Amino acid sequence: MSRLFAAPAAAAHAPQTGAGGLLSVTLALLAVLAAIFALAWLTRRVRTFGNRAAGALEVLANLPLGPKERAVLLKVGAAQILLGVAPGRVTALHVLEQPIEVGKPAAPAAEPARPGFSQLLKRSLGK
Repeated sequence: MSRLFAAPAAAAHAPQTGAGGLLSVTLALLAVLAAIFALAWLTRRVRTFGNRAAGALEVLANLPLGPKERAVLLKVGAAQILLGVAPGRVTALHVLEQPIEVGKPAAPAAEPARPGFSQLLKRSLGK
């Protein structure tokens, strides 16, 4: 009589099913997700680690002129340069002979605080 399967020994060892199989798949998925998040965190840390060149280059002001265009005041050493920035293009508009002092923008006048999600949820539930 001929055999129905080419490898009957392989069919005898079926893969795990049930709670044990589900647990192993869940642990493998968690390990992969943890590795992805760890690599993303490490990439962000390495990218910002050596970004500053001892204060030689600094953005002093940034003003949007349109949906994708902006004017940027840049400090390079002791000089200040006004740049026009658009998608795919950066143009030096003016090199300032007299550097200007740029202060931090004033805080907006006492805006009412927006309630957080938990506060809105409590209010909607009547608590």
